Amino acid sequence: MTTFHVAVDHIDPGDDNLTPTTTYLGTVDQAHVDEVRAIAELPDSERWVKDHPRLDGAFCVLRDDGDLDVYVPTDAADHRVYEPDPAPKDGFAAGGIVGKLPAGLDLPRGASGPAYIDGVVRFGSQSIGGAMDTPGNPPRFTWHTTESPAGGNYFRSIAAYLIRVGAEPQVIYDPVTDELGQFGPLTKSGRALRNDGSRRTNREGKVNIQVEVLGKAASPWTKGFDPAKKPNFRKLLAAGRAHGIPDAWPAGKPPATAAAAAKAGRNRSTWQSKGGHFGHSQVPGNDHWDPGCIDTSIVPGKPSSSGGSSGSGTPSKPSAQPLQPFPGAAFFHGGRHSPIITAMGRRLVAEGCGRYKSGPGPNWTNADKASYAAFQRKLGYSGTDANGIPGKSSWDALKVPKS
Repeated sequence: MTTFHVAVDHIDPGDDNLTPTTTYLGTVDQAHVDEVRAIAELPDSERWVKDHPRLDGAFCVLRDDGDLDVYVPTDAADHRVYEPDPAPKDGFAAGGIVGKLPAGLDLPRGASGPAYIDGVVRFGSQSIGGAMDTPGNPPRFTWHTTESPAGGNYFRSIAAYLIRVGAEPQVIYDPVTDELGQFGPLTKSGRALRNDGSRRTNREGKVNIQVEVLGKAASPWTKGFDPAKKPNFRKLLAAGRAHGIPDAWPAGKPPATAAAAAKAGRNRSTWQSKGGHFGHSQVPGNDHWDPGCIDTSIVPGKPSSSGGSSGSGTPSKPSAQPLQPFPGAAFFHGGRHSPIITAMGRRLVAEGCGRYKSGPGPNWTNADKASYAAFQRKLGYSGTDANGIPGKSSWDALKVPKS
């Protein structure tokens, strides 16, 4: 008779990085496992079984209190979740032409929007992917469903499950509670898709923002969903638009059934050459049919016509006028006096990152450095990448008008 190791993964809401901790409980027999599965099948049960995608016989139980019960056969092979390859493949596509990676090209390449959404919950180490393989190809969203309940505390138990099996997207969203979480920056790849042969679908395009929505493909989560009452959902879409993702479904509306998804196929040319929104059901090399027939008038809908701030961490747009080219990092040092610094400071204030007691003015000061560091953090940079010294990528995102 098969025996199983049993453990509980718990995410403490008070933990700053929301990384699951595992408590090992011992072993149980097949009869116990059969009883656990039977309880989960009851109509009013608040526990849901999710089979492990890579370990035969292993499964997890989602709990409404946010914890995750883990069952693994004692004779199962070891399963490890490996650190992602941070680099793109040697060959990359720019404008559809495959070429060698240019020497000295900054990573992540081509990203124009935020790495993190303001107010998002950050789960785990935030190291789930790397640079995109085809940054010259258009940006896209890829929508999944978790095939689980929504609401309650399933947001945390699903997050623990995705970390446990190593299938994290960048984003997890609960349409009932409007909770929004990230497992990694939007500017790098997720790992919720299978490869299409040697083509790494997770790394397709300028960005590929994958979203796991709590819900089931058979019961589209957009039914009865009102975006006007969901500010985090609107932030998510605004972040995608900041990366240049069009409000379009290049492969058409997501199929309503598994059979319809199989019949429609997964057009490789469309996936690689078109930007916009895709369902997991429309990605080459994959066989899932989520997210089901979601309402494309809601996802993505249309951006607000008010022009107001989305609160997404997206740099606001200054008035249309020529922009100041990046003067180089060496330009910014004590004693530098330039109208460029004044223009930069005004943009930092407009972005909500001003740390000035007076000014801004034309002299480079510690207040300029602190303000710029705040802007770098807003873009998702950290450590030495948020040291307050402008770099080309962050400078381009700031859009400093020519003085």
